[in-house]
Amino acid sequence: MKRLPADLPDADALRALIDEQGRLAVRATPGARSETITIIGTGTGTGTGTGVGVKVRAKPQEGAANTAVIRLVARALDLAPSRVELLRGATSRDKLLRIAL
Repeated sequence: MKRLPADLPDADALRALIDEQGRLAVRATPGARSETITIIGTGTGTGTGTGVGVKVRAKPQEGAANTAVIRLVARALDLAPSRVELLRGATSRDKLLRIAL
């Protein structure tokens, strides 16, 4: 079966979500059918925020899903994967990445 290309948002829209320390919070979904990055929410109103959802095909075994998340985020931002680092969330769906722009 042919795999579909990853569905990625505009790099500038994703860069706008990176904070002043170069951090980006994402919610990962391993074992997905297709690889996608979605920007969730609008960031307006009380109690709401903007987040990033990352779906990857890799299973959460031996860090494979973390590596896939890093590679997909790097590809969406047109960066080398070495410029994206996992700061927190190695065993959690909620992850914090440092992006070296």
